[in-house]
Amino acid sequence: MHQLFRLVLGQKDLSRAGDLFSLDDSEIEDSLTEALEQIKIISSSSDYQTNNNDQAVVEICITRITTAIRETESIEKHAKALVGLWDSCLEHNLRPFGKDEDTPHAKIASDIMSCILQNYNRPPVMALAIPIAVKFLHRGNKELCRNMSNYLSLAAITKADLLAD
Repeated sequence: MHQLFRLVLGQKDLSRAGDLFSLDDSEIEDSLTEALEQIKIISSSSDYQTNNNDQAVVEICITRITTAIRETESIEKHAKALVGLWDSCLEHNLRPFGKDEDTPHAKIASDIMSCILQNYNRPPVMALAIPIAVKFLHRGNKELCRNMSNYLSLAAITKADLLAD
């Protein structure tokens, strides 16, 4: 993993997280899967829901990772780790706290959803993503469901057989 990702994620160093955006996408592309796996560990910790520092670090890192995936067009390479992190969000509360206040895991799920499902024209990615996407429809977050429904209709264009099940 790139040393800056190692520092930011390993020490949960929010003060250095913004520096990730100064790196070229190609410079960090090989680190993205490992970074996603580290984020999964952090976001699965028992105190993640109440730890604002960890949440901010994770949000910044996910934004940087999804940007790099889009820019390097490397979704297939990182899809398994991305879908794994997305799937782990299903183990946590996704229902909003207040009117418009998403839980930390709903925020992660939303960011990852758009990165993955915007690749609806890539059947191998959809084969991994659609079974997980459907699970989100039954988790009580109306905004996630609404967005998921829109993406799934696009995914049906290339992988209708997965949706039929």
